[in-house]
Formats: sequence, structure tokens, C-alpha cells
Amino acid sequence: MSAASPVYLEIIDFIAAGTTPETVTHFQSSIEAQQRVAELIAGRKISPFHLRMAKARARQILTRGH
Repeated sequence: MSAASPVYLEIIDFIAAGTTPETVTHFQSSIEAQQRVAELIAGRKISPFHLRMAKARARQILTRGH
């Protein structure tokens, strides 16, 4: 898989920074992110790999905070 794009990182950063039901409800991704997710769904390229990337980003955020 290629390096994560800024569009992908927009979603990863949102998840990894910590979410609440309220923030999830109000989350609005950019048009670019919406289009990219639609492309991935259409091409069935979304995989469990994305969750591992979210966890890795969350660890980076936690490390910076301590």
C-alpha cells in the first residue's frame, strides 16, 4: 500500500485524537475525503490495515502528550 495521503490522515487524526459520541455526530470530513472514501468503497480497497494505522497514530498522539 502506498503512503497515506493527507485525505486519509484527516480521518485517522480525527479518530486517533479521541472521539466522543458528540464529536462523531458533528464530524464533517472534507469533500476530498468524502470522494476518496467513496472511491475506496467502490473499489473494495478498505481493509483491516486501516484500523492498525489508526491505532499507530493514536499511540503517536499519546506519546507526544506525555
